[in-house]
Amino acid sequence: MPCRSPRRRSRWPCDHPRRRPDGTPARSTAEPTIPVGKGAVVRRLSCLCRRRPRSARLACVAARRTTASAPTWVADPRSARRRLPTPTSNRSIPFDAAGRCAGGIVASSPARRVREIRSTRNPGGVPWRAMTTPSIPTPRHDVVDDYHGTSVPDPYRWLEDGSSSDTQSWVDAQNRITRAALDAIPARARWHADLVRFMELPVVQAVQARGDRLILLERERGAQQARLVVRPLADPSSAVTVIADPAAGSGDAAVAVDWFDASDDGELVAYGVSEGGTENSVLHVARTADGSHLDDRIPNCRAASIAWDPDRAGFHYTRYPEDDEYHRTVHHHILGAEWRDDPVVWADHPTPQTWPNVSGSKDGRHLLVEAMVGWSRTDLHLLDRTTGQWTAVQVGIDAVTDLSFDGDRLVGTTTLDAPRGRVVAVPLDDIGEWSTLVPEREVVLDQLVPTDDGFLLSTSSTGVGAIERHRRDGSTEVVSGIGLATVAQLAVDRDHGTELAVVTGFDAPATIHRIDGTTAHELYPSRDDDVVPELTVRRVDYPSRDGTEIGLFLIHRADVELGSDTPTILNGYGGFAITESPIWSPTIAAWCADGGLYAIAGLRGGFEHGEEWHAAGKRANKQNVFDDFHAAADWLVAEGITTRDRLAIAGGSNGGLLMGAAITQRPDLCRAVWCAVPLLDMIRFPDFLIARLWTDEYGDPGVAEEFEWLWGYSPYHRVRDGERYPAVLFTTAEGDTRVDPMHARKMTAALQHATAHHADSGERPILFHQEGRAGHGVGKPVGKRADEQADVLGFFSWQLGL
Repeated sequence: MPCRSPRRRSRWPCDHPRRRPDGTPARSTAEPTIPVGKGAVVRRLSCLCRRRPRSARLACVAARRTTASAPTWVADPRSARRRLPTPTSNRSIPFDAAGRCAGGIVASSPARRVREIRSTRNPGGVPWRAMTTPSIPTPRHDVVDDYHGTSVPDPYRWLEDGSSSDTQSWVDAQNRITRAALDAIPARARWHADLVRFMELPVVQAVQARGDRLILLERERGAQQARLVVRPLADPSSAVTVIADPAAGSGDAAVAVDWFDASDDGELVAYGVSEGGTENSVLHVARTADGSHLDDRIPNCRAASIAWDPDRAGFHYTRYPEDDEYHRTVHHHILGAEWRDDPVVWADHPTPQTWPNVSGSKDGRHLLVEAMVGWSRTDLHLLDRTTGQWTAVQVGIDAVTDLSFDGDRLVGTTTLDAPRGRVVAVPLDDIGEWSTLVPEREVVLDQLVPTDDGFLLSTSSTGVGAIERHRRDGSTEVVSGIGLATVAQLAVDRDHGTELAVVTGFDAPATIHRIDGTTAHELYPSRDDDVVPELTVRRVDYPSRDGTEIGLFLIHRADVELGSDTPTILNGYGGFAITESPIWSPTIAAWCADGGLYAIAGLRGGFEHGEEWHAAGKRANKQNVFDDFHAAADWLVAEGITTRDRLAIAGGSNGGLLMGAAITQRPDLCRAVWCAVPLLDMIRFPDFLIARLWTDEYGDPGVAEEFEWLWGYSPYHRVRDGERYPAVLFTTAEGDTRVDPMHARKMTAALQHATAHHADSGERPILFHQEGRAGHGVGKPVGKRADEQADVLGFFSWQLGL
């Protein structure tokens, strides 16, 4: 589900149901453009999670569409949210020779040699969809609940208990049938090989600069998991000190580093490790000089926020109570002390689901608690540690505000009276006197990081990121050198003048760029241009059901001419103020390298237009998201780009709910569906795991009016017997601590029952796979990601007749 960093609309590791279907993150120099198809296009756009899912705190590289890196949290008080702007027209955006358009997009990346990739299409011309699969009859029980006078049947309630022997036997039987069907697909092995080649590319998940060192979470070429390391800033490739390589240390590829945060002098680093995809981190502390560890171990530090004391004798941090998914609380820890004795510093939760983060002033006098209440409100509380007095900076206001310490003031972004965001300054000695430094504009504001002469600001426009330098004298300059890409993170060491950006795109994993003045230069790691195919990316707008213009990315190999038989995957998310933007995805690379088209819709519920766009796709307005997605599929067919039988759709987490709505509301929409770690029973969803965090986004079935919203579209309750549904592959994981696997189990049983007597039910199967020792996507090793995505692309190959 959505990345639960309250400060950043990132793609991954957060406590929302957000994950790119392939479980990767998100997250370039200019070149000429070339005409392809209808309108001008950009060649080769050049990741991280959330989800949302791109800040210093959260280098979310995880899962909406498909990725190779796991979402990662970086505890850093200088993080911000990622949001994108409004589409400008319903035509392809024209680019000039300089690679720039009116909307601010810049063509990027040096030209690459087009590689020859073998086609996965069946050379013998025999359609693989001729294969049939058996289904399993699942017992139905007469269970009916009453909600506000409405009878709500739940015949598969028994499948909610994942620990029961009956459920485990059902899962085992489903897994056997699914495994047999997918392993029989001729192209699966070749898909797997291509995916491994792309997934093994080196990737940076998050970085912090401290003096002459970089502290970063990186996955080396060929590694299964990311490791926490220290590298020299001057030449990162020349040496490395390993702080934590959990897979190597334990021999278990399902162990992962989830987040980290270094002290201001870079001598110590706190980081979290979890197992089996649970994201339930244990906090560790290490010395960066030699990688040795202190004795401190603190459990229940999921996606922790850290604020080090200036003398690094201790730190403020967030922790959950034992056996409680809510009531995240701020504590203070002294190194070497018993963590159970750590005093509570802040626990003023307006709701149990409130999500606090912490940051501290450089002199240690002030502590700022930014508490997210849902996804549209931030409460800010300032502590003067010398007097013990708390001051309310912003409380009870529906606005998301993200502030950082900057000398004698706080500076940052807010949506207060500015849905796309404005930059504000707040003096520490007069909290009520806010001033606007940068007013609201057409671009959407993302992350702000103070510098010695002002601040760096990452923005987005038309789905593409940019970096601006704002000086104290009021002058503004655009930083060049990142190309057509997404700015996943800004990282600044003010004491040494180091300014970094983590940049990613559709055609390249995340790399660190060093910012010198108004130019960004690639620093680490070096890119392997021979591995990734040359891609063409086009962005168009199409009308939704109510006439609203929705943005759509179209990605394909540069030498492919789109036609009515183009095999196409359409992906969407539409929720939690998360924007669709260029990010690295091995699944997209593999599909496009083989000649397919990958389309990504920027639906309402995201942040393409700012907070108003988000509100237009949440709560009572959720149907807008589904209508936007249906219209994208209809547009692709109407434009002659593909056909229904050549169209597959894919979505995970909140995007899995989108898939469930597409299946039940528009069963004619496409041929095949991949529905990953989904929410599907929208009447009982708040009763499982951390899902009550999301009632602000969806609504609460315990409230009569909100029940009506949810009852109107809840996919599990909208399945109709005898309907001709598309083929569906449900995937979930037993260790998912965000979205309970019961959703996928119950929906699978309902669809299998509904299609059991349909003539082509064997050719349009309803398949289910529940993975062991895995979670929502965070921390999943490369091997498991490659296995999952080979299943998905193989399934689509079979169903699309390739």
